[in-house]
Amino acid sequence: MNTISVKASQNYDVIVGKDILSNLGEYLVKFGNNRKAAIISDSHVFPIYGTAVQDSLRQVGISAIHYVFPAGEENKSIDTYTKILNFLAENQVTRSDLIIALGGGVVGDIAGFVAATFLRGISYIQIPTSLLAMVDSSVGGKTAIDLPTGKNLVGAFKQPLLVLCDVNVLSTLPERYFIDGCAEIIKYAMLYDAELFTYLLNQGLNFDREMVISKCISFKANVVNEDEFDTGARQRLNLGHTFGHGIEIRSNFTVSHGNAVAIGMMIVTNAAVHFGICDNMTLRSLRSLLQKFSLPYSTTITAQELYESALSDKKRSGASVNLIIPERIGHCNITPTPVSELESFIEAGL
Repeated sequence: MNTISVKASQNYDVIVGKDILSNLGEYLVKFGNNRKAAIISDSHVFPIYGTAVQDSLRQVGISAIHYVFPAGEENKSIDTYTKILNFLAENQVTRSDLIIALGGGVVGDIAGFVAATFLRGISYIQIPTSLLAMVDSSVGGKTAIDLPTGKNLVGAFKQPLLVLCDVNVLSTLPERYFIDGCAEIIKYAMLYDAELFTYLLNQGLNFDREMVISKCISFKANVVNEDEFDTGARQRLNLGHTFGHGIEIRSNFTVSHGNAVAIGMMIVTNAAVHFGICDNMTLRSLRSLLQKFSLPYSTTITAQELYESALSDKKRSGASVNLIIPERIGHCNITPTPVSELESFIEAGL
C-alpha cells in the first residue's frame, strides 16, 4: 500500500492499495464524520460496489443515502448537476455531512462540482473505480460539468478530503475502459519519465498496477503542489487534451476520453516533428506504445472541426492557446500558439 500526500489549499492523502473499499468506514472515522454520507455514483458502478460501500459505512455508524445517474459523459451536464443538488436539499444534507464520489471520471467531476457549490462547499472524498480516474481526474481538485459547446467549461477547484484507490476494483473494469485509462499513463510517461515509457513498452498491459498508478499519482501530486490552480506547470498535464476534447465533442462522445487523448498526443507530436521541434524517433516510439496498448492514433475528424472546437477550449487565453508540445520522451513544453496559426498546426499533425 502506498500513500501519496498532496499539499494544496487543503492537504490530503491519496491511498493506493488492495482491499481498501471494504475498509472505507475505518478511513472515514479518522475524520470524525459520524453523521451522514451522500454517495454519488452512476448506473454502471453503483450496482457493483454500492452495497459494499454502504455496509462499510454502516459498520462505523455513518448513515448513507445515494444518488445514481445514468452512466456516460453526456450526463455530466447541468441537468444532472441540478438534480443532484435538489436531491441533497430534499434529504437535508448539511455542511457537516460528506459527499462520496464513487465511480470514474464523470462521477468524480460532477460530484466534486456539487461538493464545491452545494451550501457554498461541503467536504467530499473520491473513490475512483476506473484507471483513468485513479491516475488523473480524482487527484488535484479540478471539478466540472460540460456544456454542449465544450468539455469542463463550468467548474471549480475543490480539493477532496481523501482519495482512495483500490486496485482490486479494476478487475471488474471492462478491458476497453482499462485500456482507455492507459492513455493517461502514457501521457505521464511522455511528460516526465522516459524510463516509465520504456517499461510500458516492454510490459504492455501486464504492468504492475499498484506501482504504475502510484507513480503517476506522484507526478500529479508534485504538479498540484507547485501549481494548484493551473496557471503554470500544471498545464503540461493537458498534453493531448486540447485536440482530444475536440475529438470527443465532434464524435458526440462515441470516442472515449482516453482514446481521444491518445489521438491528441499523436496529432501534437506529429506536428512537432513537422515543425522541427521533435524528432521522428519520438513519434515512432509513441505510435508503437499506443499500438502496444491497442489505442488509436488517427482520426477522420477534420482540421477545421478540431480548430473550431479548440476555440472554445478552456485553455484558450485571448488570441492564443497553450499547446503542450513534446520535444522528446520525458520532456514537453508549454507553448503559447496564436489562434491564427492553430489550424495549420492541426493540419500538420493529422
